[in-house]
Amino acid sequence: MAISISLDDDFVNDVKIHAEASSRSVPKQIEHWAKIGRIAENNPDLPYSFILDSLLAKRKLIG
Repeated sequence: MAISISLDDDFVNDVKIHAEASSRSVPKQIEHWAKIGRIAENNPDLPYSFILDSLLAKRKLIG
């Protein structure tokens, strides 16, 4: 489902920088950060590096 939202200009500029560095679109970068944030909130004991490694492993398995 697609929706339109208003975001702070500084945030959008930061997203653009990270999106380019990660070869993602701006929406995909925001989704990526949201996914990491959701996992971190649901699992506060997990280190950030573990979350990233888990997402990378999952991506490799799925293709």
